[in-house]
Amino acid sequence: MRRALLLGIALALPACTAPQTHNTGVYLLVDTSGSYNRNITKAEQITLYALSRLQSEDSIAVARIDTGSFTEKDIIAKATFDDRPSTANAQKRAFAGRVEKFIDQSPPAPFTDITGGLLQAIEFLNEKHPAHKEILILSDMKEDLGKGYVRNIPLDFTGFDVVALNVTKLHSDNLDPRLYLGRLDEWRARVEKGGGHWRVINDLDHLDGLL
Repeated sequence: MRRALLLGIALALPACTAPQTHNTGVYLLVDTSGSYNRNITKAEQITLYALSRLQSEDSIAVARIDTGSFTEKDIIAKATFDDRPSTANAQKRAFAGRVEKFIDQSPPAPFTDITGGLLQAIEFLNEKHPAHKEILILSDMKEDLGKGYVRNIPLDFTGFDVVALNVTKLHSDNLDPRLYLGRLDEWRARVEKGGGHWRVINDLDHLDGLL
């Protein structure tokens, strides 16, 4: 009798285990610096692609990269989608509208605090506790800090995928391609040193590998 009882408990244990989460968290950083601002319209294409892939209980945020990006005021839109399809669809429409308004009205920033934006992205996604965390960066990846900003700090990318999108070449890159390649290598090394996975997608017509 005791043996049968123990067997019954053992069989019931898997049912008591907390279900694993499979949700996704996405944070899109959009470079608004003067050297990149003309590319800002591409943020809408990326946002719409992400919204088409995300499901209920997934989270997304879009934020600007400007002079000092480690602040919630730079988050343009954020949402965690409801498990009811009709509500989730309404959330997605509202989210897309906020991003469209941001694109239409965004002034160019004098500096480019990419590190601050990444810190804010890490903090946001870690608070959401998604199973999969992805940071998308729409930028030329040229960091330009204002006076007094300190960003020489380690970043913890454990469990994160970091994807640089549409990394345009600067005039100086055309003169010396080593500058462009070196800039990407430096960011790759920084992400991988922090435990994350790094990649670059320059052709926005081929976003299938995202999410």
